[in-house]
Amino acid sequence: MKEANRYCELKILVKAGEISDLILQPSFIICPSVVWNGKKLAARKYIADFQYSIGGLKSLKIVEDVKGMRTAVYILKRSLFLLQYPEYDFREV
Repeated sequence: MKEANRYCELKILVKAGEISDLILQPSFIICPSVVWNGKKLAARKYIADFQYSIGGLKSLKIVEDVKGMRTAVYILKRSLFLLQYPEYDFREV
């Protein structure tokens, strides 16, 4: 419910021209695929709730995650995301 409400807020901001390029459920590779014991293991991804831009030519790229409970897996994925994608402004809502 919290994520749905945030989506409605972001859609209003898009219509008002305050943000652009809204993407739902953007996926980011946080660990590439690897070969282990002769088997290829899938790449690991972090899937955020939203991605959007603020500003014109030098726009600020925002990645948002709407959180209820911060699990240990989420905290690990967030850390890996922050390490590999410093060009994004990461926000928890």
